[in-house]
Amino acid sequence: MRVYDLLDTSVYLSLSQNPGRIEQEINTGERWVVIDEIQRLPHLLNEVHRLMEARGIHFLLTGSSARKLRRGGVNLLGGRARTKYLHPFTRRELGERFDLRRALNRGLLPPIYFSDDPRADLEAYAGSYLQQEIMAEGVTRNIRAFSRFLKVAAFCNGTIVNFTNVANDAQVPRTTVYEYFEILKDTLVLFELPPWRKTKKRKPLASSKYYLFDVGVLASLQGRERRPGTPEFGEAFETYLMHELCCYRHYTSGEPLSFWRSTTGFEVDFIIGDHTALEVRAKENVSPQDIKSLQALAEEKLLKRYLCVSLEPRRRKVGEALILPFKEFLESLWSGQFN
Repeated sequence: MRVYDLLDTSVYLSLSQNPGRIEQEINTGERWVVIDEIQRLPHLLNEVHRLMEARGIHFLLTGSSARKLRRGGVNLLGGRARTKYLHPFTRRELGERFDLRRALNRGLLPPIYFSDDPRADLEAYAGSYLQQEIMAEGVTRNIRAFSRFLKVAAFCNGTIVNFTNVANDAQVPRTTVYEYFEILKDTLVLFELPPWRKTKKRKPLASSKYYLFDVGVLASLQGRERRPGTPEFGEAFETYLMHELCCYRHYTSGEPLSFWRSTTGFEVDFIIGDHTALEVRAKENVSPQDIKSLQALAEEKLLKRYLCVSLEPRRRKVGEALILPFKEFLESLWSGQFN
C-alpha cells in the first residue's frame, strides 16, 4: 500500500508543485493509496477523483479537519467517498488495560493513556497543539483571545451554552464565539449534542449541548482533578459515556444521539435514536431523586427503555428505570442489545 504523509515537507512540496506526480508514482496494479492530512493540500482531490475514475484506485484520505476543504470550494468527491471517524480508545479496545480512574484523569488518546508523564503530555496537547491546529485553519491570528475562549469553553462542557456569557468571560465579541465553536466542531475537538424534541406533555427546549472529544483534554483545560464523589468526577464520567456513545454511533449503529430537557427543568443526559433514554450517575447508590427525570420521560411512553448507567455493582429496576453498572451497559451496547 502506498502512503503519502503531507506533514512530510518534501512530500508536501513535490505534490503541491505538481499534483500529477501522484499518478506517475503509482505503479500498475496498485489499488490502495493512503494520503494523510489531506486538508493541507485540498486541490490534490482533483487528482484523486480522476484516478478513481480512470484507474479504479481506492484512496484512504485522513485528516483532522474538513473545514479547509469546504471553505476552499474544492472537489469533495460527492457520491464517491464515505466519511468515517476515528476516536480515542474505547473500553472495548483496551480490554483488561482499561481503568476508569485512569481514563477519567488521563483521557483516552493512545499516547497519553500509556504515557509516563500524562500531565505534561496533556498540557502540551491542550495548549500548544490545539492552538496551532486552530491557527492553521487561518481564521484567527489572535492566539491569546482563542486561548482564553478555549478555557472558558471547557467549563461549558456538557451544558447548554450561554454565548453572551462566554463572550464576556473570554473577552471576545459574541460573533467570534460563534465562529470559534464552529471551528472546534469542524476540527472534531467539540461535539454538538442536539435536543430531542418529541415530547408532548412536557415542552422540550430547543438548544444544543456541547462536549469536548476527550475527557483528559477537558481535565487539562479545566485544571481539575477528578476524585470520586466530586462534581468534577461526575462530569468526567458523563463525558466519558458521551465518548463511548459517539464511538458506537460512528463505528456501528449510525443512529442519532440527542438529549432531552423540558422547560420545567427535567433533563435526561442522552437519547439513543428514538428508543433508549440514558441517565448517567457516577454513584454507587442511585437514589429516586437521581432518576426522577427518567421517570418523568417514561410517563410519555415514547421510548422502549429507560436506563440509568451508574457505578452500582449490580443491576436493579426502579419503576420504569433500569439501573445498570456501567461495564454491563457498555457490553450490552457494543453487542447490539440496545437497538
